[in-house]
Amino acid sequence: MVVRAPLQRAVILYWRHRHTQHHGRSYATLPSNARLNIPIDYSNHPLLHHSTSSLRANAVYPSCSQSTRQNLYQAVNGALRHALQADEKTIIFGEDVHFGGVFRCTMGLATDFGSERVFNTPLSEQGIVGFAIGAAAQGMKAIAEIQFADYVYPGFDQLVNEAAKWRYREGATGGNVGGLVLRMPCGVVGHGALYHSQSPEALFTHIPGLRVVMPRSPAQAKGLLLASIACNDPVVFMEPKILYRAAIEQVPNEYYELSLSEAEVVKEGKNVTVISYGQPLYLCSSAIAAAEKDFDISIELVDLRTLYPWDRETVLKSVKKTGRAVVVHEAMINAGIGAEVAATVQEGAFLALEAPVQRVGGWAAHMGLNYERFNVPDVTRVYDAIKRTILY
Repeated sequence: MVVRAPLQRAVILYWRHRHTQHHGRSYATLPSNARLNIPIDYSNHPLLHHSTSSLRANAVYPSCSQSTRQNLYQAVNGALRHALQADEKTIIFGEDVHFGGVFRCTMGLATDFGSERVFNTPLSEQGIVGFAIGAAAQGMKAIAEIQFADYVYPGFDQLVNEAAKWRYREGATGGNVGGLVLRMPCGVVGHGALYHSQSPEALFTHIPGLRVVMPRSPAQAKGLLLASIACNDPVVFMEPKILYRAAIEQVPNEYYELSLSEAEVVKEGKNVTVISYGQPLYLCSSAIAAAEKDFDISIELVDLRTLYPWDRETVLKSVKKTGRAVVVHEAMINAGIGAEVAATVQEGAFLALEAPVQRVGGWAAHMGLNYERFNVPDVTRVYDAIKRTILY
């Protein structure tokens, strides 16, 4: 069981306030004269659908659907609402979800669907995951929330030794724990420090039987979450919490699912393939814009979306076309998603490569409050990786 002591939190908040009063901000910020590392402007970002015409032009979304401008947490809320309406066996639970959760993703659901279907749990991640497995095994659509990805570890044994093995163990009986979705906010926000900033997705991608998904935007989050709930495999659904309110776009109002088996080429190019997922896609987009201008090249951007099992075919096809690959993720670079992608590219597209595969990831260090921004990739590091592979 993970316990968050109120006194400990109060002391941390007091010292943070006192340090800020006397010394300014107590965490890393962007330099004022930066050329590349400037704040991401989500209000007109090309990765987001700011108009209904842009949304409808993307074939993966319903073509005739009405849409609403939503941020990511609202899109998650909408997907959960669809799931509750579609199947009375759908239940949602976790710490504080009854009143909406820390990030408001479940806001209003308990009021509309009742406290027997949307309810709080004790502060026990192992208990949350164990209960989810048992409920799913009995035919429920069990959607569990881990308040922060940093706290999922007590439930890791349940996921690895029970949930992931369930369908394999059942064999010809057809038994599964489909509908089991473990939602968790992940990643940095700039001041999360040790226990509110981790990206542990690579740990789950080593486990056959689990699916691991991370969306980049509100419209993607809704479609991928609904597909995860409909899937016959348990799904770890990781939500970049910095995007909950920052990323806003048009989202179809109706029910729809996006493929859990396909990566998406979000921008086509000829000279370099950049592969990423989640929030770093926005950093990659900025780095690509600068590199294309500086080096007179075109760069392809691929969003993995599903991290396990991931779409090797799309990535290899792209790299064989461009001859160069850069893989970017926020999580630690050692034994990360980038290592798996790089090894696969080496095996499957070696003769097409014009340069070694570049990896850009978080450093193999704990997330110190004052150095958080320096610990994870930024636009400059992605730009430099593109430069190295072009000039090789």
